[in-house]
Amino acid sequence: MLAFVLLAGLACLAAAVTLVARALTATSPGAAKRLDQISAYGYAPAAPDRKSRSTNRARSLREALDRLATLVGDTIAPHLSLLSERSVRERLVRAGMYGTGSRKIIGYQILFTVTGAFAWVWLAGIEHVETGMLLLGLVGIVLLCWLMPLAYVDSQGRKRRDSIERALPDVIDLLVVTLEAGLSLPQAMRLASSRLRGPIAQELRLTLQEQNMGLTLVEALANFQRRVDTPAVRLFARSIAQGESLGVPISQLMRNLSSETRKRRKAYAEEKAHKAPVKMLFPLVFLIYPAVFIVLVLPAMLNLDELF
Repeated sequence: MLAFVLLAGLACLAAAVTLVARALTATSPGAAKRLDQISAYGYAPAAPDRKSRSTNRARSLREALDRLATLVGDTIAPHLSLLSERSVRERLVRAGMYGTGSRKIIGYQILFTVTGAFAWVWLAGIEHVETGMLLLGLVGIVLLCWLMPLAYVDSQGRKRRDSIERALPDVIDLLVVTLEAGLSLPQAMRLASSRLRGPIAQELRLTLQEQNMGLTLVEALANFQRRVDTPAVRLFARSIAQGESLGVPISQLMRNLSSETRKRRKAYAEEKAHKAPVKMLFPLVFLIYPAVFIVLVLPAMLNLDELF
């Protein structure tokens, strides 16, 4: 009797596993119906954890702020001659923020400025700040809040340019290998963009898309240099342009260019290393040395005071 019950239980378990597997892998229209029946029987997905809920909240808040900033920028930017949408757009392009509109950044500037001004006036009213200090602080807050979005965009652009500057020698090495294997330069660039990640791959894909839209390779590389104006990118674009105009073998040109860019990257690293002691001077003098003196000298001074 016990063996019969065990066999029946195993059969039911096998049947249940089979049905669930078919429900998960089936592509017929009946699969959705069966899943609806299972949900009607009381199945409910697990509640999202606290971290995912906070992430969704932050994402929804950011989307709401983006919509508000875009609305403010679309409303106010056309009526203000001081706001140059072209210069903001150029900064966004240099930062690689191609999906962000210039009016959104202008809207953030206006929102930050108005919010910061109101907050300063409110705090100054609570603390009873004098009129001169109130006006001086208001001017400083307005300038700071107005420049904050542009400073963020510029910082993203600097990070992007540094990343491309560091990655370009590796890209040129990959181009040398593929060119010597028999590929043309556009094919080698397409292969490199598919193998790499990060800003350099994005810029290579954008250069190839511009070439597919009708520009020559030299013109597309000139636009690449305009977007990412670094010494290595300038050398890369100008070398290919000169090679195309003079008929120099592109593989030999890339090999020489690879050696030159690696020398530049080594010199850049040495320059950064030489600047490190100067950058360490401020935290050493104003933060670390006072703490060390307090820990080491203060007990001795207290003991001398008690002794005399």
